[in-house]
Amino acid sequence: MEWIGAITAGIMAALGVWMMLDRHLMRVVLGIAVLGNAINLGVLTAGRFAGSKAAFTFAGQHGLDAANPLPQALVLTAIVIGFALFVFALSVLKRTHELHGDKDTDSVSHVTEQPSPDEDEERKRPPVEGQD
Repeated sequence: MEWIGAITAGIMAALGVWMMLDRHLMRVVLGIAVLGNAINLGVLTAGRFAGSKAAFTFAGQHGLDAANPLPQALVLTAIVIGFALFVFALSVLKRTHELHGDKDTDSVSHVTEQPSPDEDEERKRPPVEGQD
């Protein structure tokens, strides 16, 4: 069962990286989300999620084939953080679309590489005395 999870995590990681290399910003954001979920699945798979017994035991019992609860707790936390990151990235993407009118990485990069309008005003302003 673990090998199915490992292969699925590998395919999802490859898909996420492929999506992040696209020029469209929405696909980049979705690629980050898919890559994060692939990492979560890989951690869960490495933690042996297919145990036949529960992770807790009573006094006098031994949990030899118990599922590991630590990766499950880490993945649960990572899911919440990943969702918050995804929502934040979508809000930044929405604001970028409002400012630049395009979701293409080349046009957004072109706009961000131009000098700021305040830079010309600072050059014209005389220096303040006593300031280095």
